[in-house]
Amino acid sequence: MIEIEGGCQCGAVRYAGTLDTDEAYFCHCRMCQRATGGVAAALVNARRDAVTWSGRPRDLYRSSPFAHRGHCALCGTPLTFEYDAGSDMLDLTVGSLDEPGLVRLASHFGVESWVPGWIHDDTLPHLRTDEHPPLVERWAAVHKAE
Repeated sequence: MIEIEGGCQCGAVRYAGTLDTDEAYFCHCRMCQRATGGVAAALVNARRDAVTWSGRPRDLYRSSPFAHRGHCALCGTPLTFEYDAGSDMLDLTVGSLDEPGLVRLASHFGVESWVPGWIHDDTLPHLRTDEHPPLVERWAAVHKAE
């Protein structure tokens, strides 16, 4: 277990908790690129019940039909990516950790949107979004309901 603390740039939204692993990942999908304004989002997975929030409540933005992103409405810091249902996990942005060095890059996700030349292509595992069954199932369920 890794004890963590973090929050937004202005300090209005804070969190504390534990991580089960030090493995973080870059998500290269277009939604993460747009949500962070970068070529990838650095994220670490945490159990929802292992993270407690304090200060101002984080604001939520519906980024897809089945997920939302938490951020600070005052300073704009991206804080989380979370599925609405079907998962007891959430992703915290590595940059919002007080000590981002507590985690390490272990894989790449959403590599179909990788922007060449901006992030070194290492030997870590790569996965396309359409190769991740839980995400494919969520999109299929949304389109089936239409």
